[in-house]
Amino acid sequence: MKRHTIANRFYSLILLLSMASYTALLGWLFAGLDGLIALSLSCLLVVTLNPTLSPHWLMSLYGAIPITPDRAPELYQLLLHIAQRSGLKTLPVLYRVPSSTLNAFTTGGQNHAAIALTDGLFGQLSLRELAGVLAHEASHIRNNDIWIMGLADLFSRGTSLLSLFGQLILLINLPFVLLTEARFNWPLVLLMIFAPYISALTQLALSRTREFDADLCAAEVTGDPRGLASALTKIEHAQYSLWERIFFPGGRDSAPSLLRTHPPTEERVKRLLELETDQSFQAMAYPELIDYRARLGDRVAKRPRRHITGLWF
Repeated sequence: MKRHTIANRFYSLILLLSMASYTALLGWLFAGLDGLIALSLSCLLVVTLNPTLSPHWLMSLYGAIPITPDRAPELYQLLLHIAQRSGLKTLPVLYRVPSSTLNAFTTGGQNHAAIALTDGLFGQLSLRELAGVLAHEASHIRNNDIWIMGLADLFSRGTSLLSLFGQLILLINLPFVLLTEARFNWPLVLLMIFAPYISALTQLALSRTREFDADLCAAEVTGDPRGLASALTKIEHAQYSLWERIFFPGGRDSAPSLLRTHPPTEERVKRLLELETDQSFQAMAYPELIDYRARLGDRVAKRPRRHITGLWF
């Protein structure tokens, strides 16, 4: 378990440093040492200030409704148990998204996080499966994945901006090059064109690595790898109708693995089930959740739709 976790985090560090290197290289090529220093100071300033949007405001974009502890005390008891085993200092706030799709996501930082769960999850997941999903999201919070992916996005956007700036300069100088004997530095041109794509692929690889790490941490927290594996399988199957699964297997997942933000579900389930032989896991005691669903109120069965962020809800 520790070997897998260390490997995932080392790989994540390498990917993040690679993205920073792409951005730094473009800055140095365009403006020399001064450009590299200015770019480094700008990134350091942004990272230090660490601007974050309000989790409540972000949740409102999805029409999410806060779940208060008095409305679902048993659910918060489960979350508190998971948070304590995860090592979280602050209890995340739960939100309910009125949607029939099966999805969960997290926003905010370690000290002010929010976890959103759709009505579809409440309606179709068992207690142990729901615990696995909550532990997965809590692991993202503990591992500071939201901040890490935000930093990766900063590097990716910086690389794209520098690339666009370079291509504009190239177009402006194109008539001069055609009318004189001046020559392009083709390696620089190719780097300028392809750097954003390389950075984007690296960002996707980093996202997949963080998902694997969150799976491993969630299994350690609950002591029940099969619970999360079962939840992932249900979430995967819920994306397709019966006809789609029979006649169009892999319909929405037709994109190459390099272009996915999440690893293939089959691979995630396989890795989780391999952890069942780990004797160091201690199974978590679950609180009794008899009627918390009834106190959440009527579930709204809205049709799944795609949000601008790329999430299905």
